[in-house]
Amino acid sequence: MADRRIGPLRIGGEPLIPAAQYVRMSTDHQRYSTENQREAIEKYAAQHGFDIVCTYADEGKSGLSLDGRDALKQLIQDVQTSNLEFKAILVYDISRWGRFQDADESAYYEYVCRRAGLQVVYCAEPFENDGSPMSVIMKSVKRAMAGEYSRELSNKVFKGQCRLIELGFRQGGSPGFGLRRMLLDESRVPKAQLQPGERKSLQTDRVILAPGPADEVAVVQEIYEQFVHRRTTEREIADNLNAMGIRTDLGRRWTRGTVHQLLTNEKYVGNNVYNRTSFKLKQRHVKNSPDTWVRSNGAFEGIVPTDLFGAAQQLIEARSRRFDEATMLDLLKRLYDRTGTLSGLLIDEQEGMPSSSVYRSHFGSLVRAYSLIGFRPDRDFRYLEVNQRLRSILPSILTEIIEGLMAAGGQSNIATSGLVTVNDEFTVSIVLARCRQLPSGSFRWHLRFDTSLKPDVTVVARMAATNTTIFDYYIFPRIDMPLRGHRLSEDNNEVSLDSYRFDSLAPLYELAERFHMSIAA
Repeated sequence: MADRRIGPLRIGGEPLIPAAQYVRMSTDHQRYSTENQREAIEKYAAQHGFDIVCTYADEGKSGLSLDGRDALKQLIQDVQTSNLEFKAILVYDISRWGRFQDADESAYYEYVCRRAGLQVVYCAEPFENDGSPMSVIMKSVKRAMAGEYSRELSNKVFKGQCRLIELGFRQGGSPGFGLRRMLLDESRVPKAQLQPGERKSLQTDRVILAPGPADEVAVVQEIYEQFVHRRTTEREIADNLNAMGIRTDLGRRWTRGTVHQLLTNEKYVGNNVYNRTSFKLKQRHVKNSPDTWVRSNGAFEGIVPTDLFGAAQQLIEARSRRFDEATMLDLLKRLYDRTGTLSGLLIDEQEGMPSSSVYRSHFGSLVRAYSLIGFRPDRDFRYLEVNQRLRSILPSILTEIIEGLMAAGGQSNIATSGLVTVNDEFTVSIVLARCRQLPSGSFRWHLRFDTSLKPDVTVVARMAATNTTIFDYYIFPRIDMPLRGHRLSEDNNEVSLDSYRFDSLAPLYELAERFHMSIAA
């Protein structure tokens, strides 16, 4: 929010430049507290002839996007629409302005301010933001570093969370009806049951799921019994629970979808499953394929027998087999005509219709099923289909590379991780870079690398506009491997990158060539 005071001060008859200050704190470090930022900005203002007349502050807000940053939104709006009482904006450093994953977005918001005649000053940066070539270069580097910091932190956090999942600890989310969150100390000794909204306070504490109240456990078991042994439908079970006045763990009425979710969630048999969906760096919510899930079976005390849970899954799977593709699409089209929209949750609420998971399994994705009946979601999910297409063509690309290596006289084999070993001497990793078309019509590629494989050579295949054929290749030796991801255009990229660009894989195949010693001599 913004707070204001009126009237610039004057020192020695010289007017001070009225300025607004913008401060932001997430949770990354105490040195970035808004109090510390204000103090540093005030010192800078006093030394450089600025008078701070108003403050825009985002407390506890991530810098990854503009979402939730009401103060920065207000600042941008004021800059564009108001008669301003300030002529400059003071910010502690570039990372406080934002850790945008697209550095151009950070630059755009600054440009909006400069277009309105406002000077943007980064008080703690070692350069003057004066538009000189050096300041432009420094800002670009700093913006990229700010975004890269968030990416590296995200990867570290994700790996840490996966490790805790494998050790059997719970990572966030509601426990669900019939279960509760139990707090453990570092020796796995139970400390207390966490109530809704409570969180652990010690870094060494951990959380697991434990059976809830006996009456809730009995309800969960009864739901499974009714579904498996009495063939009661999810809708009928929901109606019975509502008639008895039983509410969900969120205090809501039961629906077919909430019963279905209870019948399909492995946590009721004690399995710890993570990464079903992801929302990394606040970019997009993505439903991950089962092969990317992280799991620990038998991590918790289950409240449903394993054989009963398995029988429920078999019934759900068998129930969907009676629908052929034409029938599935017809049911989906009728639902769309009746409601005017579609979603996984809406599909799960329908009686006599396959679940959303069945549609995903049969058609490859919900988006694919939607497209076959003429429905286009408001959000553009085409990237999911492109990613699936790239995963499907990767084996053929690997085969082509293997054949090229063999034709050059080399020998190679592929590990389960996808790493190719050539002549038992060096390893090669293959990365496919999806082509994205901007509204302007130009194309961009984001290069991201899996450094955990530690290949000796990394081949990046940039896909053409259709994402079905290859545009060109980048071949990086490990010693010159970029330390971070890069955003590439069709041309005019950094020389340090384009020096490794090739139209074919001939340079890679040359590495596999073998010569007789007499020829080599």
